Amino acid sequence: MKRDFLSIADLNKEEIFEIISVAQEFKKGRYEKILKDKIFALIFEKPSLRTRVSFEAGIKKLGADTIYLSQQDIGMGKREAVKDIAKNLERWVDGIIARVYSHRTLEILSKEAKIPVINALSDLEHPCQILADLLTVKEISGELKGPLAFVGDGNNVCHSLILGFALTGGEIRVATPKGYEAKDKIIKKAKQIAEKTGAKIVHTYDPREAVKNVKFIYTDVWASMGQESEAEIRRKVFKDYQVNFELIKIADKDVKFMHCLPAHRGEEVTDEVLDADFSIVYEQAENRMWAQMGLLKFLFKEP
Repeated sequence: MKRDFLSIADLNKEEIFEIISVAQEFKKGRYEKILKDKIFALIFEKPSLRTRVSFEAGIKKLGADTIYLSQQDIGMGKREAVKDIAKNLERWVDGIIARVYSHRTLEILSKEAKIPVINALSDLEHPCQILADLLTVKEISGELKGPLAFVGDGNNVCHSLILGFALTGGEIRVATPKGYEAKDKIIKKAKQIAEKTGAKIVHTYDPREAVKNVKFIYTDVWASMGQESEAEIRRKVFKDYQVNFELIKIADKDVKFMHCLPAHRGEEVTDEVLDADFSIVYEQAENRMWAQMGLLKFLFKEP
C-alpha cells in the first residue's frame, strides 16, 4: 500500500525519529543506490532553489532520477485537470513530489495517483522543511525538546513546526500579530497530539515573551510567494516582529537562529542576525537533502 506525505502529522513520533536517524547516517556518507531505476516527477507551480536542488541531488545520490515539470510545462489545473495529470504520471514514474499553491491540489494528486505523493510545499504546510529543521535541532542539542520560538506569520512553515514539535513532545512558542495567527484547525490538531506526547504549545502576540530564554528562534518571510500584493501592509503590521539583536538578547545565551530561506534581509531579520555565528540557516538548507533522503527511504522501504 502506498504511503503519502502531505503533512508532518502523516508521521508519528517514532517514524520521525526513524527518518532523522537514517538522515544522520546518510549524512555520514552511509547510503547506497537504494532507489535505483526509480523516477520521480517534480511538479513545481512555485520555483525554488533549495527544494529543487535538495530533492534532485538527494534522489540522484540514492540512484534514482527526476523529471522536472514547471507550471509552464503542464498547466496543472488550467491546461489539464489535476486528476488527469495524476492518472498519467502514475503510469510513467514511481513518485510525485509537488510544490504547489493550494493544498487541495496535493489532496487530489494523493487521491487519484497510485504512487506516493510528497508535499514539497503548499499554502497549508511545508513538512519536508520541518523534517530538516528537526534534524538540525537534534544535531545541535541532542534532543528535540526546544524550547523554540517562531516569530512572524502563522503560515505553512509555522503550521508544520507546531505539528512537528507536538509530535516529538517538545516546547514551541509562537508569536504572531493579531489576525495572522496559525489556523485554528492546526492548533486544535497539535493540542490533541500534545495531550499524548506531553508537548507544550504556547501562543502570544508578544515576540519578547516568546523568545525569553529559548534555545532556538525561527522566523520566515512576512509575505510569501503569492502574497506580493499584501507586502506593504504586512511590513507595517509585522514591523515589531523583526528578529534583531534586541530580540536575540532576550533568548538563551547560546541561542541559535533559524530561517527556512529565502530571507528578505532587513525585513523579518537583520543582516547582523542572519550572518551571525549563531545563525544555522545554511545547516538547515543542507539538511533538506539529508532529511528528504531519509523520508524517501522510509516511504519506499520494502514491506
